[in-house]
Order: sequence, then C-alpha cells, then structure tokens
Amino acid sequence: MANSIQVMKVCQAFIQNRNEVTLLVPGEQQSTISNQQLIEHYGLQVPFPIQWLPVRNRRLFPWEAVRRARRIGPDLLYVWPLQSAALGLLAGMPSMLELHDFPSGRFGPLWLRLFIALPGRKRLLPITAALSHLLGLPANRTVIAPDGVDLERYVSLPDPASARHELGLPSAPTALCTGHLYEGRGADLFLALAKQFPQASFVWVGGRSADVKTWAARSAAQALANVIFTGFVPNERIPLYQSAADVLLMPYQQTVATSSGGNTALICSPMKMFEYMATGRAILTSDLPVLHEVLDDTTAVFCPSDDVEAWASALGGLLNDDERRQALGQRARRAVEKYSWVERSRRVLENFS
Repeated sequence: MANSIQVMKVCQAFIQNRNEVTLLVPGEQQSTISNQQLIEHYGLQVPFPIQWLPVRNRRLFPWEAVRRARRIGPDLLYVWPLQSAALGLLAGMPSMLELHDFPSGRFGPLWLRLFIALPGRKRLLPITAALSHLLGLPANRTVIAPDGVDLERYVSLPDPASARHELGLPSAPTALCTGHLYEGRGADLFLALAKQFPQASFVWVGGRSADVKTWAARSAAQALANVIFTGFVPNERIPLYQSAADVLLMPYQQTVATSSGGNTALICSPMKMFEYMATGRAILTSDLPVLHEVLDDTTAVFCPSDDVEAWASALGGLLNDDERRQALGQRARRAVEKYSWVERSRRVLENFS
C-alpha cells in the first residue's frame, strides 16, 4: 500500500539526516521478515528499528503507541494517527502530525481540533496546501510537506529501449503507469488510449491481484494485444520500470479512491508524481488543480480527466516528438530536486520549537 511505503520512506529519510528513529506498528512481531526483505520490498537503503505492538483491537493502537513512546523517551513523536498526536501532547512529548486526508469517523475532527488547541511543541504537516486550506490549519503551526522521492535511486537509469529490453517488455514506444488500480485511477482511460494506439505498448505496473485480474479481463475482452498489467512489483524495481516509458501517465479522474475508499482528488500528493519527475520522462497527467502545486506546463502536459480525445491528441503529439519529450523530462528532473525525502525531513524539522 502507498501509505506503508510512505511511512517507510519518511523513517528512512530521518535516519539519512542523522536522526535516530524507532517505528511503532500494530500487530505481532513478524520474525520471518528480515531487514533485507524490507529493504527490497520498500526500496530502502538503510534499515531502522521496528517495534510491533500486539493489540486486541486496532483502535487501541494509538494509545498503546503513546505509552510505548513514553518508555522510549523520544525528543519528538512523529505520528499519522490523530489520537496519538493529541495524546502525545497530553503526555508532554513534542509532536508532529502528518495529514494526508480529512479527519475520518465521528470523532476525527474533534481529535484534530484538540491537537490544535492543546499547548506544547507541535507541528501540523499536511501534504498539500489545498488540504491545509480546506482544514483551516493555523499557519504558524503548519508546514506543507508533499510526498517525495529517493533521488539516489534515479541516478544512471537506462534509456527507454534498454530498460524495456532488460525487463522483457515489447520494444514498441511505451506509455506506462505505476500504482494501484483503485476506482478513479484512470484504468478505463488507459484502455481507451491503448485502443487508439495499437502501434504503442501500454504497461500498468502494480495493483492488487484481484484488480489486476479484473482489468486484464477487460483488456482481453476488447482484444487489446498491446496492454500489459504486471501486478505487484517490489518497490526496489519501480525506477527501472518507469525508465522503460517514453511517456508516463497519471490518468486520475475527478473522484480518486484510496485503499480505504474516500476521494483524494482535491488534496492528493501522489508519490508516483515525484518518481515520474525523477525518472526524467515526459509526464501526461489529468488536470487536477492540486497537482499544479508541483507541476506546471514546463514539466508536464495536462488534459481534462474525462476527455479521451484530448488525451489521445496529447499522447500522439508526445510519442511523435522526441525533442519535446526530452525537454519536459529534463525540466521535471531539475524541478524534483527540492522534493527528495531527505530534503523533506530537513524541512519538517527546521526551526521546530
């Protein structure tokens, strides 16, 4: 899941910035999982301590995590659960709360308001300015913290043809998308484009097995011989797949679901956007306003999410224009330098008081 990858990247970045980190997670100790497996699965470069907290009910985890944290005695409690943020302050620990969505549940908004109202050293870290604005967060306690990318994993990537050869993908010009196949991620649009460009290859990397089977069956029903759904790929291999593309796609719709449902189209900060930029390939994306916080017309091509013909015209133009693709990719690669995970961790800690 994207959220677990994001957590691991955040922890690693603090380590890379010479902080000590202990990650607290719910569940029984997974003794069969080695550090090497974690490194490969999440594309990590350095391991860090993970403590498992067995809880009878996952709803108890925020309380148990704060109790464990008090025993550890950290300089900072960095949290994703709203309850842990407020309880951490009540326990006298400086706390940072990372926000990816609107507070959920009956009491979610109350926990957020409590965290904001409580005294103590604290910081709110919404992933987009749009989310901060819609939540009405206090500017003096807020740092916008978009998701990021491991830039070091995107150094010396092969050219598209070489990457396709290494991965055993077709040699044809390639449009590629990485990520889950949840509702609103644009798989319908992806297949519609594949139908209009039979001479090109369309590759979707990722997705739960049930979703992959569903969309592969829909592709087969339309006799689309130029479509590949790879299914799950370890995060360590994602840069190589992304480098196999001539054009990287973000075909988001107006309603974009996550693993838990909901709609993040107004407030999202997709990790793959930063990965795409680091890959140095042309990006073709839906024109969601929130994406303009990072991308602009010099780093990506935007299309209305529901206009298949506009997408087809834009994709055709990019596939037939090597110079434009290269210019877009190079500008995106330069622009992404400030969005590394390491730079993000430095920024969220800066002037914390």
